[in-house]
Amino acid sequence: MAEERKASFEKVLEGDLARLAEEVRAQRARPEMKNAPEEDLLKEAIRAFPEAADAREAAPGAVPPSSARPSPSAQSPLPAYAQDAPAETKLEIEYLLDVALRQGLGKALGESKKSPYFIQDAFHDALAGRLYPELQKRGVVK
Repeated sequence: MAEERKASFEKVLEGDLARLAEEVRAQRARPEMKNAPEEDLLKEAIRAFPEAADAREAAPGAVPPSSARPSPSAQSPLPAYAQDAPAETKLEIEYLLDVALRQGLGKALGESKKSPYFIQDAFHDALAGRLYPELQKRGVVK
């Protein structure tokens, strides 16, 4: 049963990463993004990520593989400008990151639209920072 949930989670995450890679390529093709830094391409791709109303969800209680979790010594996943935000704001950003990693980017991006713009922006930036190394390994961004 746990293996099924892990496989389901990995399938959702892999599908999201593939769609995100397509969106990065689409952003790169836009004339106004010609000289944009790679991280900005990723942020724009996240903002434009296709959100399906019927976003696929992993089974409740699915646990991400250990590679998706930061190590205990890892820095905060929050962007620098959010480090001094109130605790409830930080918790909401971290909750959205958790939703993205457990239930898919579409679900998390949909949830983030219910939040104030500061939280949405911080979430997008935190997500870009979290996904950038993986997309770099896959050759999607430089």
